[in-house]
Amino acid sequence: RSPQAGMAAEDEAELGLLECRVCFEPYGPDEQRRPLNLPCGHVLCRGCVGALAGAERRRLECPFCRRPCGPAETSDCRPLLQLLELLGPAGGGLASALGRSGGVAAALAPAGFGLQLRLCLGGWGSLVNPTGVAACRGSGRLAVAHDGKKRIHVFGPSGFCLQRFGERGDAGNDIKYPLDVTVTSDGHVVVTDGGDCSVKAFDFEGRGVLAVREGFCLPWGLDATHKSEVILTDSEAGALYRLTADFQRGELKKCQMIRSQLVSPRAVAVCQTSGAVVVIEHLKAQGPNKGSTRVKILSAEMDLIGQMDSFGLNLVFPSRIYATSVAFDREGRVVVTDVCSQAVICLGKPGEFPIFNPLISHGLFYPVGLTYMANDSLVVLDSGDHSIKIYSTT
Repeated sequence: RSPQAGMAAEDEAELGLLECRVCFEPYGPDEQRRPLNLPCGHVLCRGCVGALAGAERRRLECPFCRRPCGPAETSDCRPLLQLLELLGPAGGGLASALGRSGGVAAALAPAGFGLQLRLCLGGWGSLVNPTGVAACRGSGRLAVAHDGKKRIHVFGPSGFCLQRFGERGDAGNDIKYPLDVTVTSDGHVVVTDGGDCSVKAFDFEGRGVLAVREGFCLPWGLDATHKSEVILTDSEAGALYRLTADFQRGELKKCQMIRSQLVSPRAVAVCQTSGAVVVIEHLKAQGPNKGSTRVKILSAEMDLIGQMDSFGLNLVFPSRIYATSVAFDREGRVVVTDVCSQAVICLGKPGEFPIFNPLISHGLFYPVGLTYMANDSLVVLDSGDHSIKIYSTT
């Protein structure tokens, strides 16, 4: 890497790794400043976990993704504690402590069912609490949304970071908190921003071309059709929208609600051949339960084709499934990430849904993003170790 790229990676590390993203106090090994993992993969200091849980210390809601959990479900963030130990009381050098953080590592570990881990990139110091990943089918580039100083990173097919953009801030094209990202067929990066409840579009050079703020309660997941339209979910409104725009000119043509009465819809994917849409709904917890998810498949005309929630899937499959992201493969099969079994699972085509075919069953920690590249490689975003893992068929 060039010295400038190394400095940029160190800057990301200084900003995002060593301070709590809620109180902005530096982490430390002591009781209150100790970094803790939430079940969703985000990291807070112990003091903020206690403050968010309240006096009764029963439940808290992640301030970033709003997933509820209990204080007892948190755990020490070992990578951060090890990094703090390496730095020592004097601080030391981040570049030497992080080593090749943000670089590229090839791996040959078997992933099961014909998939093999080909490339792993990102990691601590390059990506901070990543939330979404999308592939540009024309160029092979990957766009990743995360919580760093510049919210969008673009990686080339070989894994090197080509571009960083989307400053955090209050300006028109700044990104407060990205929830998901997609890439249109005409080469534009579209992001849902939970910070100001907007949808923002950029070109691959990082120039903001469009921001849509009107009418959304909490835009969350999104995916692009082959016509460069964008299908997106509004988690709080319980709705699905179709956004049509001329991104080259920065003109919004139409933003239409195409489905309502959904339950906290988050991740969404569009089949490039049939136009079918699959949505993951996050159902409210009943009593002490942690909540569950429901996979809902809609036709291109928004008619319900099939659905199955975590309880129903558990009757068919050997383990409970909590789906966090979804994609269609080239054959039109529905593929989801499951954080309960730390796996990627194929649920079959809409007509045969659901079947159970685990595609990846080892080597994942907390998978939150999923996309396919033009060469049919499967890309998994793992917020457990803040990395992107690319699998190819053997």
